[in-house]
Amino acid sequence: MAVTGRLGLLALLGAFLPLLVASWWSLLGVWAVLAVGVAADLLLAGNLRALRLHRDGDTGVRLGETARVALIVENTGRRRVRARLRDVWPPSAGAAPRVVRIDVPAGERRRVEITLTPTRRGDRDAVTVVMRSRGPLGLAARQLSRPAPWRVRVLPAFPSRRHLPAKLAKLRELTGTNIAQIRGQGTEFDSLREYVAGDDVRSIDWRATARRGDVVVRTWRPEQNRRIYLVLDTGRTSAGRVGDVPRLDCSMDAALLLGALASRAGDRVDLLAYDRRVRARVEGSSRTDLLTAMVQAMAPLEPALIESDAAGTVSALLSRVRQRSLVVLLTELNPAAIEEGLLPLLPRLTARHLVLIAAVADPRAAEMTSARGDLAAVYDAAAAERAHAERARLTAELRAFGVEVVDAPPDRIAPALADAYLALKAAGRL
Repeated sequence: MAVTGRLGLLALLGAFLPLLVASWWSLLGVWAVLAVGVAADLLLAGNLRALRLHRDGDTGVRLGETARVALIVENTGRRRVRARLRDVWPPSAGAAPRVVRIDVPAGERRRVEITLTPTRRGDRDAVTVVMRSRGPLGLAARQLSRPAPWRVRVLPAFPSRRHLPAKLAKLRELTGTNIAQIRGQGTEFDSLREYVAGDDVRSIDWRATARRGDVVVRTWRPEQNRRIYLVLDTGRTSAGRVGDVPRLDCSMDAALLLGALASRAGDRVDLLAYDRRVRARVEGSSRTDLLTAMVQAMAPLEPALIESDAAGTVSALLSRVRQRSLVVLLTELNPAAIEEGLLPLLPRLTARHLVLIAAVADPRAAEMTSARGDLAAVYDAAAAERAHAERARLTAELRAFGVEVVDAPPDRIAPALADAYLALKAAGRL
């Protein structure tokens, strides 16, 4: 029985063996045809190594606006190249389109326009360019990645520039045709005019009155060429987000508006970004170059997740600023950080300079104080009230040292700081 079974199996294999051999030959034939097709596709596909890449376009853009960068593809080979091309940038650069098709005849060039709509400040560098060229049969393709370096610097958005015309109008009331009749430290004599009811009797010029026979008063105007030193705190508290914007970006916006306003007033404006070391510095810029220098210095700044060194900040200021100046410290009213770090050092600073602290308040905290929906909302409201009381107490302590304090939400911090500067001008304190 066993011998009979084996003979039957051998007979079955003998019957199917020709069919199996024929199938293998058919399969090998298919693979051979495919291999020939792939080889032909690779041979006929465009020579990507013959392509040369060049760049031109924008090198700077404000956050929220769009830049255009061109990628120029030059074919130095002898055959036309048809390819799909992807210009790779970091996701925060907002590059579009993602993929484009190019058709470059031999010896010619094609220009590909890439638009960038960045979502973050700082330098955005092109990563690489990936090119893929398929053969006419579509069975195979050549792919090549090549660098095409380009850098676009994303500058601060400066949304508060819309407030500048109104602030300049207020400034002209002080230094323009309507000279402010004020007295006090930091004022300059402007002219003489007749006395009118309401004038300060201390402004009467008795010699001129005796010569003219009418009561004559002196008019004064705020002194120009004062020094304003802006200090950006880039420590860990500047990393906190207020709404959708980091505190550091709100502080930058306020610094830019104040810098633009003070430079128009004829004052000298300098900038220092500091946490435990100097991150950026702008000093000695002319009025026309100031804003450009400031935005270029601010663009790459990122908050450092470390505690700011108040002693180092004060030492850096005292070593750089000799004449009496307005020192504007843009930081967070964090009770622990200020009471332990800055408060003990304030007498050294206020003895030589007028100090103003500008802080960005969180509007969400103000909203939480009125929430009473459930138990969690009540606890949130209590916490917000406590935080508000802490900020008020800290503000009172700072003012006891002679420090001016501006505490406002993100949409108001820039104009509020500008108004504080104008108030100091009008009061003759600057």
